[in-house]
Amino acid sequence: MGTQKRIGILTSGGDCAGLNAVIRAAVRHAVGTYGWEVVGIREATQGLMSAPPKTITFDLGNVDSLLVMGGTVLGTTNKGNPFAFPMPDGSVKDRTEEIIAGYRSLNLDALIGIGGDGSLAILRKICQQGGINLVGIPKTIDNDVGATELSIGFDTAMNIATEALDRLHFTAASHNRVMVLEVMGRDAGHIALAAGIAGGADIILIPEIPYHIDVICDTIRRRQARGKHFCLVMVSEAVRTQQGESVTLSQQGEDRYGGIGKYIAEEIAQHTGAETRVTVLGHIQRGGIPSPFDRLLGTMFGVAAVDLIAQEKYDQMVAWRNRQVIHVPIAEAIQTYQTVDLEGSFVKTAKALGICLGDQ
Repeated sequence: MGTQKRIGILTSGGDCAGLNAVIRAAVRHAVGTYGWEVVGIREATQGLMSAPPKTITFDLGNVDSLLVMGGTVLGTTNKGNPFAFPMPDGSVKDRTEEIIAGYRSLNLDALIGIGGDGSLAILRKICQQGGINLVGIPKTIDNDVGATELSIGFDTAMNIATEALDRLHFTAASHNRVMVLEVMGRDAGHIALAAGIAGGADIILIPEIPYHIDVICDTIRRRQARGKHFCLVMVSEAVRTQQGESVTLSQQGEDRYGGIGKYIAEEIAQHTGAETRVTVLGHIQRGGIPSPFDRLLGTMFGVAAVDLIAQEKYDQMVAWRNRQVIHVPIAEAIQTYQTVDLEGSFVKTAKALGICLGDQ
C-alpha cells in the first residue's frame, strides 16, 4: 500500500469535457488502491488564496457520478496571473506566497494540477517556489500541449464541431448557401482541421496556413460549375484577415478571438455573390457530456498521476504517445507549443481529398 498520503487536486485554465473523469479516477485509485486522502481544491489557485482555502474532501461515494459530467465540479479560473494578480484598486500584487501558505495549511503531500500549457507553467513556478510536489495532467480543447499527442477535451470538441458541420451540410444544400463555421483552437488549427476532414468541409482555414481569398472563391466557383451550389467552410478562430490582422472581440476589458467567420463570409459574398451564413460554436465546444475517448483518456491520466505520486516522481506530466500513457518532465511538456504539422498526415489527407486549405 505504501506510505499514507494526503493529496490535493485542482483544475485550472479553461474548462473542457473530461475533467471530472480525471477527478473520479484519481480519487478511486488514490482512496481505493492506496488508502490515501484526496482533497479537491475549488477554483484552482484562487481557492488556495482564500483563508481558509476552498476545498472539498473526496471519497469513493461522492465521485461515482462524475464520469459523464461536463465541466469541472471543482470550478476553475483562467483569470489573474498569481504573480501579478489584479487587485480591486487597479494595482497588481504577487499573491503566490498566499497560495503556498494555503497549500501548506491543508497538510498535503502532493498536488495534481490539471491544466493547459499556460496553467501548468504557472503552477510549476509556484510549486518550485514553495517546494510543492506537483504532477501535471494536460487538458485543452486546443490540443496544443507539445509533449502529448492528445489532451483531455480535444476529442469532445472535435466531435461537437464535426456534428455541427454535419447539421450545416443539409441546410446549406437546401438553400444553396455557403455555410461558414467558426471554431475554437486558440493559435492552433487542430479542431478545425480534424473536424473539417471528418465533417466533409470543402474549405478549411487554419492559422498555420496563410490563405488567399481568390483561392477560396475559385474553389466555390468550381463547385458551382459542377452543379454544387453550396459549400461548407471551416474556419479556426485565430485565422487572420487578408491584411494579417487578428479578429478579436472585446469582452470585459479583454480581447478574445472571435469574428473571423463573419469576415470570411463577407469576403466570399463580395467576391462571388454567394449567399453566406455564419455559425460560431464558441463555448459549446467546451461544454456537454465528454466523448467516450475523453472519459477513457481522463481516466487513464488520473490513474497514472496517482501512480507517479506513489512512486514519488514529481515535476512530471502524464502524456499520451503511441497509444500509451507515459510521463515527461513538465518543463519539457510546456516547452513546445504544438501547432498543426504542415507535413503531417492531417494536412496531406486534406489535400489528397481536394479540400481547399486556402493556399492553392
